[in-house]
Amino acid sequence: MFNAKRDFLQGIPPVTKNLIIINLLCWLASITLPSILRNSLGEPIDISYWLGLHYMQAPDFRPYQMVTYMFMHAGFTHLFFNMFAVYMFGRIVESTWGPKRFLIFYTITGIGAAIVQQITWFMSIGASFSEIAAYGGMLNGMITIGASGAVFGILLAFAMLYPNAPLFLMFIPVPIKAKYMMIVYGIIELTSGVYNSASDNVAHFAHLGGMLFGYFLVRYWKQKDNQNGRFFF
Repeated sequence: MFNAKRDFLQGIPPVTKNLIIINLLCWLASITLPSILRNSLGEPIDISYWLGLHYMQAPDFRPYQMVTYMFMHAGFTHLFFNMFAVYMFGRIVESTWGPKRFLIFYTITGIGAAIVQQITWFMSIGASFSEIAAYGGMLNGMITIGASGAVFGILLAFAMLYPNAPLFLMFIPVPIKAKYMMIVYGIIELTSGVYNSASDNVAHFAHLGGMLFGYFLVRYWKQKDNQNGRFFF
């Protein structure tokens, strides 16, 4: 008997599928656990606060947040669009590279985005260690969550692997080659990051960080594969 659901799931490469599942489970945990878990004062425990990325000199920063932040999301819409991109492009990149390389790429670009976000915060604050200590409570409010950094890395990898693949933007019926699409995305993110408005809570430079780390990693692997007689481009 034909089972469309089973065949659909089997058609998704393992790392892509598991990343989507883990992100979904983490989102469900973030909305259900606060109603169960309480701190010593009886207040709900927000796991997104503890697993989200804090500024490196903030009192509540923990090194593990450089990884866990990419599995937290602000809401279902945030989660949906990130995981939709992972499904649409991640499965193609994983099918090209294989599970191990794809997982390494996803992790490194996500951490790379976190590093660039930390640098962005540092450049914007420009405070001494004494001032940081004095305003620790305020710094704890600076949190980044979401898989977008790794997602932008995946988009860049797809564009480098399949530069002439036609892509469509919503409401624009004309196909755009993947390589040009990523150039447009990069310009938009850079412009939005430089002219960041007070109401804009998107970590644009983290997106650029995912793309930057992704670019150098893809170039490194391309050179290594060419030397070993393997060609993916």
